[in-house]
Amino acid sequence: MNLDRVGRRYGLRGPWVLRGVSLGLPAGALVRVTGTNGTGKSTLLRLVAGIDAPTEGGITGRPRRTAYVPERFPVALPFTASGWLVHLGRVQGLGRRDAERGAAEWLDRFGATAFAATPLDELSKGSSQKVAVAQALLADPGLLVLDEAWTGLDTAAREELDRAVRERVAAGATVLFVDHDPRRLAGEADTVLAVESGRVRPVPAEGTAAPGRSPGAATRARIVVSGGRALPEGVPGAPAYTSGPDGTTVCTVDAAHSDALLRALLDARPPWHVHALDTEGARV
Repeated sequence: MNLDRVGRRYGLRGPWVLRGVSLGLPAGALVRVTGTNGTGKSTLLRLVAGIDAPTEGGITGRPRRTAYVPERFPVALPFTASGWLVHLGRVQGLGRRDAERGAAEWLDRFGATAFAATPLDELSKGSSQKVAVAQALLADPGLLVLDEAWTGLDTAAREELDRAVRERVAAGATVLFVDHDPRRLAGEADTVLAVESGRVRPVPAEGTAAPGRSPGAATRARIVVSGGRALPEGVPGAPAYTSGPDGTTVCTVDAAHSDALLRALLDARPPWHVHALDTEGARV
């Protein structure tokens, strides 16, 4: 997906919120957007998602299935939680049975099954936000845009959304997100975009070598595991897997991505048993 000299302003003579934005968003990438309030982060996300159209420039290559989650979910809709998800699933091209199955699965994953038959306007902020993230995920979008989507979720639901994001990236989707918590998916972003004064610039991804430092000098982490079935795919840093002694598997990745790989190994079903974690030969 590519943005070519994209600009956006509101009104014929309004100030430019964003201007001259040219960047590429590759498939299978996790992209964090940073910036202070009012700099245009949400405008950028809405442009990428197709919610807003650019005032100038063009956007090409947007996946057919694109999903967007705003910080505040509109609840004044004449649906129950499950009914809304099924409706959105059908709109996104799913058959009724697949839409119903997906709605039930995602409500369960986010701990909201008890509210399936509850009208949207009777849901709490946290419960309605669970519906919002569920509707974005149930049709396996190729582009997932999350604007403070974790806001209002309980701890278990936030962790489930983290897992869902990793799953989409591993499946080849692009995920673009903003979150006020710098610990959110820390060290996992492939690209970081800073929005400042109406401009967007890439900055070194979390944990990558600073300018002037040879990429080859990056610290490598080594994780020795056993007992699992399928090794994680699509983890940032492109880890290498080799056979170790006594039936173990040795997973090697840049240290900046070791936390993401470790979480993926522990989140696997069944989880992998970790025997050792070393960084350049020193146990940590």
